[in-house]
Amino acid sequence: MESIVLFGPPGAGKGTQAQRIMDSTGLPQVSTGDMLRAAVSAGTPTGIEAKKYMDAGQLVPDEVIIALIKDRIQEADAVNGVMFDGFPRTIPQAEALSGITEVSHVIAIEVPDGKIVERICGRYTCADCGAVFHDSFNPTTVEGKCDSCGSGQFKRRADDNADTVMSRLNAYHEQTSPLADWYRLKGIFHVIDGDREIDHITEDILSALK
Repeated sequence: MESIVLFGPPGAGKGTQAQRIMDSTGLPQVSTGDMLRAAVSAGTPTGIEAKKYMDAGQLVPDEVIIALIKDRIQEADAVNGVMFDGFPRTIPQAEALSGITEVSHVIAIEVPDGKIVERICGRYTCADCGAVFHDSFNPTTVEGKCDSCGSGQFKRRADDNADTVMSRLNAYHEQTSPLADWYRLKGIFHVIDGDREIDHITEDILSALK
């Protein structure tokens, strides 16, 4: 079983590319955040353990995350591997992961910080139907009116501001830089320029996976 690791900063377009990778490879997407929420909701032993930390506002320990991953890759759809989204984040996590499944490719989508700030700070959603728009890249056809449902009510996330985004980006770079070097030494690290047309990014990712 061989798995893929996909990572990149917030706003890099991982969600879009993850869906395309799944469609092309058939590998299921594995998000530790989604797994944690599902385990807590289902009341599994690992979920109960994780909930203790989450309720206390603490990070869930690596051993709990690894236990979730061990359970996940035993499921039928993971027989040929999975695509990890947002995991691992540290070298100890990567070392633990290597004892569970072989990682064949690490795809890093990179976008300049300034472009990330522009992408995130310019987005807004329809308060009624949830349609997503952007000040520069995808404005509403008629100013002040949702293209999908015609509503005139919009909202922006409180943390979609330049200071908060830069703080998240700095944390991301500090956290993932050592991990990138660790995978680079293994010869499986692929940097993909994420500041281009979506289709071109997909082509480069799928080419790297061959």
